[in-house]
Amino acid sequence: MKLDRLIDRANGYFLPNTGDGEPILAGESELVLVRYRKPTTFECAIYQPIMCLILQGSKETVIGGISTRFGPGQSLIVSHDLPVVSRVTEAQPDKPYYALVCGIDLGIVRSLHDKIGVHGSDDGQVTAVNIGESSSALVDVLDRLLKIGDNATEAEVLGPLLKQELHFRLLMAPHGAMLRNLLRRDSHASRIGQAIERIRRDYQAPIKVNELAGDAGMSVSSFHEHFKSVTATTPLQYQKDLRLVEARRLIVGGEKSVSGAAFEVGYESPTQFSREYSRKFGAPPSADINTSAA
Repeated sequence: MKLDRLIDRANGYFLPNTGDGEPILAGESELVLVRYRKPTTFECAIYQPIMCLILQGSKETVIGGISTRFGPGQSLIVSHDLPVVSRVTEAQPDKPYYALVCGIDLGIVRSLHDKIGVHGSDDGQVTAVNIGESSSALVDVLDRLLKIGDNATEAEVLGPLLKQELHFRLLMAPHGAMLRNLLRRDSHASRIGQAIERIRRDYQAPIKVNELAGDAGMSVSSFHEHFKSVTATTPLQYQKDLRLVEARRLIVGGEKSVSGAAFEVGYESPTQFSREYSRKFGAPPSADINTSAA
């Protein structure tokens, strides 16, 4: 596996004054590099469909209460928008955590339907987040994408072809099962994806599960079952996590007070907001205000 070569290429993009966690766009390749030189505390984010290959170090992700660790040579495939809590668990100054991240284009995924066919989909229960060993073919296409990043002409001509190959490799990976389920627009995975888009768009408003189920063409019980199989959580908890992650961003960034953030994301009771915030993040929102002001 060519991880050492990818690490060497990644090193060339980081300047001495580049901060830890500061994403670096690798030229014209559309790949993003991330580096940490020490372990981190848990951080929250909304993951959109992405692929993340760890080159060095290790990371832990927590989704729907399920914790997973992955390290060098393993890749994370996220097929739907999800609130995620994660931390870097292994990193040091002379051997930093390095990760290579690329967005997944569901349009490219579905464009491969006719070539791969419905036989590529999976009937088993798989979630929107899957981790597995990266094949040499997947690492190789990422290496070639990173290599053309500094050549605008090569990136323009070869980039689209390599991006299509990358999506093909992800679809064919053992941990690409949920992507294979998205090949068909009428699959349960696709319909849950549409419901997720609606929840994200209107996350401040009270959730109406019966309407989401009806739009997905499912009964309420079936919708709950498929939603949890994809996201590892319920629609109500998913919305709550969206609200809390966004509120934390507003508070840490100094954009809103605690009560202001609570009302901004849809809470009517600051007391309930503080209670649920503390339960999720392990500390009250006032602690994050102190952190951001420090």
